[in-house]
Amino acid sequence: MIKKTLSDSAREAYEKGKRLVAPLMGYPGLSVTGVNVKLAQQNYGEHYRVIKSLAEKFHPDVIFPIMDLSVEANAFGRYTVFPKDDSATVVKDHFEIDELEIWKQINISLDSRLLGYVETMKLMSIGMPKEIIRGAYVAGPYSLAALIMGADDAAMATIMEPDKLHRLCEFVTESIQLYSRLLIGAGAQVICILEPSAVMLGPDQFLEFSSHYVSHISRSCRYNGVNIIYHTCGNTMHLIENMAQAGVNGISLDSSETGVNLPAVAERVPPDVAIIGNINPTTTILNGKPEDVSGEVTMLLRAMDKYPNFILSTGCDLPQETPLDNIGAFMETGKNYCVS
Repeated sequence: MIKKTLSDSAREAYEKGKRLVAPLMGYPGLSVTGVNVKLAQQNYGEHYRVIKSLAEKFHPDVIFPIMDLSVEANAFGRYTVFPKDDSATVVKDHFEIDELEIWKQINISLDSRLLGYVETMKLMSIGMPKEIIRGAYVAGPYSLAALIMGADDAAMATIMEPDKLHRLCEFVTESIQLYSRLLIGAGAQVICILEPSAVMLGPDQFLEFSSHYVSHISRSCRYNGVNIIYHTCGNTMHLIENMAQAGVNGISLDSSETGVNLPAVAERVPPDVAIIGNINPTTTILNGKPEDVSGEVTMLLRAMDKYPNFILSTGCDLPQETPLDNIGAFMETGKNYCVS
């Protein structure tokens, strides 16, 4: 069982007049170290060096590796492109549901690239300061199914071929659980489930093809004493209850520009579920000045003043070209803010 949940940690900080600060920021570490993304995602020593540089420079309360949605799909041999200076991408390819019978023979725990992320987590567990919570990413069940089938085909399958989609979601959920166990064994204290494709679903479809399966992953991870975060992109105001009721410890949400109203979310979420977000990663923090970033962060902190279960973060992973001074302003403002 979990000894301390994210909401417990957030509340402890709140009672001291402080906030936990945990930006999603793997990619900017590439600029600190001079490593390109292809090398970092395929050499776990370099990947760790990227993340360690961010920890040493900014001292976040929670830190994650470089966000990568292609890991599990690539482990099943799906066509994946590895640009030198951009994140890996799974290209739409032909898929037949009968392929699952072959995939069931594949042990993804022996996939070299997937193991690279596990080894990165081992190094993070050994080398990071113990006060920094170590997180890891896994693909969400619907988003992984959409990568395998193609996003349009998966969306159509929710209506036209639900049984086929359920077969795929059941299969990938087992694979995600296996990957999660490897990451937990390597030292991950938080598993963040990345479910960006599910934002296009209505509440009933989201419940059926995403949160139903996420709840299985949550139970498995919580049993191992690990916190679970449910992350989606875009406007998820119609999905908040389904996310919060999936047995997770936190929900990570996109920026207000997408339509997410964080104070309104806080009124709908149980106090034992942490609310994580939601500074826009591609506007002020990317293109503004440090004082602009500080002002935007302060406005969000004030809006969330009365909610102990709030953790300051970004709406998604920061781009590599995000100015380091702006990240510093984000961190300094968040760390120095006093809850009124």
